[in-house]
Amino acid sequence: MTAASLADVVQLLERRYPPATAQAWDAVGLVTGDPSQPVARVLFAVDPLAAVVDEAAAWGADLVVTHHPLLLKPVHSIAATTFKGALLHRLVLDGIGLYTAHTNADAATGGVADALAEALGLLETAPLDAEPVEALDCHVVFVPVADAERMVDALSAAGAGAIGEYSRCAFTSTGEGTFTPSGDANPTIGSAGVASRVVEARIEMVAPRRVRAAVVAAMRAAHPYEEPAFDVLEMASWPGSTGIGRVGRLTEPTTLREFADVVAKALPATAQGIRFAGDPDGRVERVAVVGGSGDSLFDAVRRAAVDVYVTADLRHHPASELRERADHESGTPYLVDVAHFASEWPWLAHAARALEQDAAAAGTTVVTRVSTLSTDPWTGRVASPEQTAPDASTEGHP
Repeated sequence: MTAASLADVVQLLERRYPPATAQAWDAVGLVTGDPSQPVARVLFAVDPLAAVVDEAAAWGADLVVTHHPLLLKPVHSIAATTFKGALLHRLVLDGIGLYTAHTNADAATGGVADALAEALGLLETAPLDAEPVEALDCHVVFVPVADAERMVDALSAAGAGAIGEYSRCAFTSTGEGTFTPSGDANPTIGSAGVASRVVEARIEMVAPRRVRAAVVAAMRAAHPYEEPAFDVLEMASWPGSTGIGRVGRLTEPTTLREFADVVAKALPATAQGIRFAGDPDGRVERVAVVGGSGDSLFDAVRRAAVDVYVTADLRHHPASELRERADHESGTPYLVDVAHFASEWPWLAHAARALEQDAAAAGTTVVTRVSTLSTDPWTGRVASPEQTAPDASTEGHP
């Protein structure tokens, strides 16, 4: 095993959590650090706070990976007179890199949503709001049989034929092609004005639509004919295996109150605790989860026909509206509201373990650690005393 560089670690992280999958408004990736510096210890945390940097420095970390960005909004100064500037100065002076995986980690396989679903014991999970698979083309080209293998190699080198963990994927069949060159043609096979027949291979390979021009250019360059016969077919889109949130089922049905207790035991304790909305004795089996703020996904939750939705930062009016529109018979979907920090914390252990495994597979080694600091901003709560509900006839509705 050899020591990993920061560039090596970034490459491994971005393979798991591709920056291109982050939301357009997001700011992910390497924030500070020299790509050539060695990385032996990596600390994972939810938030880039001063206490987290203190923990990283005390442990001797070379890199801190956080879920939330430090520089989500543009800044015009990183002077140490500001909180963010002081934090960046501390990181740079201590030689500690900072990397952010935010919405790209939310949707990824093995990301925030999967970790939360696993923590709550969900089975048979699928995305709540699935991202469509990347737009694909099917490239079809007809070439003399003797040139088929060379053509497959050329298309593969241009980006075609990659399916999952497999490369150079192609389907070929043979048939007879016919053509008659004109007097101005310069045919590789046959003569002007004479019908020619050639045994040809039909080659089919898929490729991302973004590399269409490169694949067509590679096909033309490798083809022996003056005018190759080919098709580029746009394939239908369909939901992929990644996306925001997850939907799954519990091993056996339970009640809303008992499920809320499961959530409380599975996540870090916070001042907020766990709130729920709905019949405490209502039946719960099918569950949707979203790490972080999730009330913008209520439409997807309704479409998923779940019994309960677990997320964070639920606001009064959206939550009230969802409950008003609940199913008249079952009262679902119920709501379970957790602290933002707590909903995303389970991902840290997943990410740390994946990085160690990926580094080992690449022939390097890193040691990881998950911060045990609670970066939830709320530090206390006062329970309301037992009292009767307000008189509905006099209650105000601001």
